[in-house]
Amino acid sequence: MNAVLKEGEAGTASLLRFRSAAAGDLRLFALLQDRELERGLVLSLWKDCYEDFLGLKLVSGEGREAMKLFRLGLTDLPTELSDQTLDILAVEYADIFLNNSFGAFPCESVWIDDEGLAMQEPMFQVREWYGRFGLEVEDWRKRTDDHLVNQLQFLAHMLDADAGNGELSDLANFMDEHLLRWVPCFSERVSSKCQTRLYAGLAQLTAAYLIELRQLLAEATGEPVPSAEEIDERMRPKIGVAVEVPGPYVPGAAPSW
Repeated sequence: MNAVLKEGEAGTASLLRFRSAAAGDLRLFALLQDRELERGLVLSLWKDCYEDFLGLKLVSGEGREAMKLFRLGLTDLPTELSDQTLDILAVEYADIFLNNSFGAFPCESVWIDDEGLAMQEPMFQVREWYGRFGLEVEDWRKRTDDHLVNQLQFLAHMLDADAGNGELSDLANFMDEHLLRWVPCFSERVSSKCQTRLYAGLAQLTAAYLIELRQLLAEATGEPVPSAEEIDERMRPKIGVAVEVPGPYVPGAAPSW
């Protein structure tokens, strides 16, 4: 990414620009995956997304390939944006985010839980993160706390320069413990199943962006990105030490006064 974080007064300004740019990017990713693409939004993508529309420029090979695929998906759409074209996109959206037709449920619990169930421990862990910042989802029964869109919006909130929310270490920890544990797998599954290059590119672009953003946070904090094994160990439920409970006293069964 093209953001450079420096020390001192210039570094403060640089950090604010970085946080604002990243927050805007994440809100865009959330918007594009929040609901079916409407005509106005598609026209806006045509207008803005052929240039480097992201606030933070992706520099990895995976990031550039994802951006290329996303743009190819835009060129696939006919210039006469008919209702039929919008219907095709709507079906693809439903397959990914509503019907689980691709076996790529957009919620963390399904990817982390040993039995692949929704609304499990990751949902409550994410909810606890939201609560630290005075936030809660609008209706967790319709869209659970650990849904991709909710997590992207929360990360954007933490980055928001105006609100000044969250230390960089908080951002890194949330990404390590949640988004990066499942979004790359989700992205790979979606992009392999999609019929449209637009949604395949969007899935890849979201994952690539998160990975590069996390690396930038590592460079800014001087703390390396932990391995998957280290994160699994961190998130493993802590088991207390067993304490032997003495049985009932039986006269003569043990030494006594």
